[in-house]
Amino acid sequence: PDTMTERFDCHYCKESLFGKKYILKEDSPYCVKCYENLYSNTCEECKNPIGADCKDLSYKDRHWHETCFHCFQCKNSLVDKPFAAKEEHLLCTDCYSNEYSSKCNECKKTIMPGTRKMEYKGNSWHETCFICCRCQQPIGTKSFIPKDNQNFCVPCYEKQFAMQCVQCKKAITAGGVTYREQPWHKECFVCTACKKQLSGQRFTSRDEFAYCLSCFCNLYAKKCAGCTNPISGLGGTKYISFEERQWHNDCFNCKKCSLSLVGRGFLTERDDILCPECGKDI
Repeated sequence: PDTMTERFDCHYCKESLFGKKYILKEDSPYCVKCYENLYSNTCEECKNPIGADCKDLSYKDRHWHETCFHCFQCKNSLVDKPFAAKEEHLLCTDCYSNEYSSKCNECKKTIMPGTRKMEYKGNSWHETCFICCRCQQPIGTKSFIPKDNQNFCVPCYEKQFAMQCVQCKKAITAGGVTYREQPWHKECFVCTACKKQLSGQRFTSRDEFAYCLSCFCNLYAKKCAGCTNPISGLGGTKYISFEERQWHNDCFNCKKCSLSLVGRGFLTERDDILCPECGKDI
């Protein structure tokens, strides 16, 4: 008796697959046409399906025929080669570097993607090219000081350019104080007597030593014969002098009636001064 031959059809269109090429997917057979319509990826480059007999190259959920997988710029194949992606386009590393990489300000060569670089005021350097122009050592992440289109590490800058403080002999890298045409750190320029900083304050000097006004008055100013406080003579302070003694204008008063004697005649009785009225009985 004839035996019934089992049918072998495409799982989707039910056409017989006898003598035809077919593809198994999840244990079900498909004719090539159905398989490609159902499961093939579309090539990003030529927009055609990537057939079952073609190699399907993928990157980030995008697919290409092997022959379509090439550099957007120079069209050279990227199969088994390093590449970079920029704005949906794939580029070989040479084209990417020429298009998007920065040039080193020192050696003028391309700074390749992924390479460590230094950037300052719109310029870029290879990390190994960003060096102190004095000691030639890479600056890296250390502080540096630019001067005349050259970069210095801080120790070299101090050795080459910085002024030295008259007081402590160390370099002045930030704003200092000039006194008698010599440089001082702000914190080193202090009153000789009380050691308070004089920067930004009124001060005076004696024998080349600087003093705050308070200390100078206490040490050197004439003392008022009336109130015994110093007469600074600074800022146009007016005072009256008579026979080795001085008075503040406001203190030059009659001992008895307190009348101001400024610009008037007066009499003296030992250390006291008197107006003519109070002194007439002397």
